[in-house]
Amino acid sequence: MKPENPLPLALLLLRLGVFLVMFVWTVDKFVEPQHASRIMAEFYSIGAVSIAAVYLLATIELVIVLGRIRKKMELRSCALATRCFNPVVLKKYLSPFEPPNLLFFAAIPMLATCFVLYYLRDVDVLWTIRKAQ
Repeated sequence: MKPENPLPLALLLLRLGVFLVMFVWTVDKFVEPQHASRIMAEFYSIGAVSIAAVYLLATIELVIVLGRIRKKMELRSCALATRCFNPVVLKKYLSPFEPPNLLFFAAIPMLATCFVLYYLRDVDVLWTIRKAQ
């Protein structure tokens, strides 16, 4: 039986999906900090990132990601981060069939999802923390 207004449930499921992806990316920084360091060097031209810096970044990211699942304001950080980092891998989009470039196309629906969640934040009401009136 379809609920009277399916939009809040749909938005919750999108929010949970974004949370899962971002959470796994964050946990990866704790489990394999060298991987994050290599990504920063290869794609963002940030060389010699120490393990301590990766852990600090991962901790900040974890706070944001955990907040995102309940607080809509955190969606802005997701949308901003996704939008800022997509141009960095533009060359990957221009040659999609060279391995592993096809994987980078997953950022496009992620960006669209973040936009939808931010744009429809006023009707995203399931499992959220609301400000006291």
